[in-house]
Amino acid sequence: MGRWPGSNLYYEVKVLSYDNKTRLYTVIYKDGTELELKESDITSLTIFKQGVTRSRSRSRSRSPGRPRRSRSRSPARTSRRSSTRTTEVRKEKLKEMLEVRLTPLPMTHENNTNNKHEKKEENNTATNTASTIIEEKTETDLENQAAGRYNLRRRKDQGDGKAVELEQKTETETLSQIKPSTAIKPADLEFGGRVGVFFLMFLLPVAVLALLILCGQKDASLQSFPLEIPSCQSLWDSQVFGIVLLWLLFQAVLSLLPVGKLVEGMPLKNGKTLKYRINGFYGLLLTAVAVGIAVYQGVDFSYIHAHFLQFYTSALLIVTLLSIYLFVRSRWASKDELAPGGNSGYIIYDFFMGRELNPRIKNFDIKFFCEMRPGLMGWVLINFAMLQAEMKHQNLENPSPAMLLVNIFQLLWVVDGIWHEEKLLTMMDIVYDGFGFMLTFGDLAFVPFTFTCQAYYLVSHPNELSIFWIITLIAMNGVGYYIFRKANSQKFAFRKNPSDPAVSHLKTIPTATGKSLIVSGLWGWVRHPNYLGDIIMGLAWSLPCGFNHLIPYFYLIYLITLLVHRNARDERQCRKKYGSAWEEYCRAVPYRIFPGIY
Repeated sequence: MGRWPGSNLYYEVKVLSYDNKTRLYTVIYKDGTELELKESDITSLTIFKQGVTRSRSRSRSRSPGRPRRSRSRSPARTSRRSSTRTTEVRKEKLKEMLEVRLTPLPMTHENNTNNKHEKKEENNTATNTASTIIEEKTETDLENQAAGRYNLRRRKDQGDGKAVELEQKTETETLSQIKPSTAIKPADLEFGGRVGVFFLMFLLPVAVLALLILCGQKDASLQSFPLEIPSCQSLWDSQVFGIVLLWLLFQAVLSLLPVGKLVEGMPLKNGKTLKYRINGFYGLLLTAVAVGIAVYQGVDFSYIHAHFLQFYTSALLIVTLLSIYLFVRSRWASKDELAPGGNSGYIIYDFFMGRELNPRIKNFDIKFFCEMRPGLMGWVLINFAMLQAEMKHQNLENPSPAMLLVNIFQLLWVVDGIWHEEKLLTMMDIVYDGFGFMLTFGDLAFVPFTFTCQAYYLVSHPNELSIFWIITLIAMNGVGYYIFRKANSQKFAFRKNPSDPAVSHLKTIPTATGKSLIVSGLWGWVRHPNYLGDIIMGLAWSLPCGFNHLIPYFYLIYLITLLVHRNARDERQCRKKYGSAWEEYCRAVPYRIFPGIY
């Protein structure tokens, strides 16, 4: 039996695991809600029923019209009898708790329905509610009913390793250790499991390389396949590799500058919070100053365009080396430092997903640094290099309107992300995902070399835009940006303080975790309005390239695929976390990303 948070009500639960450090039980209620409860909020069904029976017998033995007689006691008289009886009751309760083994069995739909009805009675006392939840039955009926709830066996009869082990240490420390299976079930593995991530680790780098080769060709049609394998000289240059290392080092130094505020991230499994230095915008300004000085000194950034494949392979090598380092160091990470989605026990899968949640070298957070700094700022720098390369290759005095729009639109997105750097701490990449090959490749290779494909394409494939198209694209990007920023700002403000005047007017659905789900405004329109804004902006970034080839729309296709996958993952986790409240939310907000479509 588990106590419902914030009340005195107890309901039947299934024990999933126990954390020996935090001394918290992870339990699941009949409606699918998962919570972490203290030891004091957990008791066995037998002990709970005994408490209810004693409470009833005491209430029945008292006559309403007969007052209870108090008995005077001299100061010298001890309460040995009462103390002895209390000690015996405690020992008997302790013994029974230590000898109980909980083997949870599946809950029926009928019980689930009754449980939802019972949770509405939050104003009743614990005794009255217990008498409503548990009916009076004979001992034989109770034993038969127990078989449908939990299997009760004495500890000495337990022979299998899957049992929940209870170990007595002190009288007050009754429950100390449970050894659950923490490995992820094969059905819960993402991206097709072990086989899927094995192929992704090879297909993703090759696919990006093929995309870059196509963008650089005069004929960027998909009919150009099969591509000619580029020479080793065109794929590797030690000087380029050194430039990439210097770029990473420069951004790392900027991130360590003692400017900007220190903020705390989301609470970890052990209840602790990590501190982060929010100075990304200062780093962006200093990077812009450094680039401006370099241009003034005559540095030709079109060098990046001429050696683009070599920059990509250099970044890919750094990604591989960093991923190996992260995986090896995670073997010494504590259980609290591991990511829930990257601790399956399968080497290839964990290497791809990332085992450690927040790998740090002292105060330097590797994941937080890679998420915002080198990739996003490198994206802007590469776009600027493509702008210079277009003017050089097309003999232009000024960049084309299409190139300017792509640069401005994407610069706005990067500046916005870095300006709201603190809000990244509440996103799934930081809170849930481990830092392995998937995020490392995405941050350092995929983002800077595929999100720039529109600018890279326009260098060799100029496209003229009319005034009508220019105004239309600006309006489209503006609408997408408004939806994207408004939705994310509401989400962040609501998570930080639901009573904030900016979000207090929003309608919500309360959940058993103490959090609420927004069902009005943009979040009542679709479940992921931030994804919708992203897709609209992605379309505005691709349209300046025209309709001659599909390659410039790679980012848009990738974005839709990624967001649909994330939507499925988010909904699976939310359904597990919020239980019946999520079902109610889905009925209130039926569409996921596209209103009236999906």
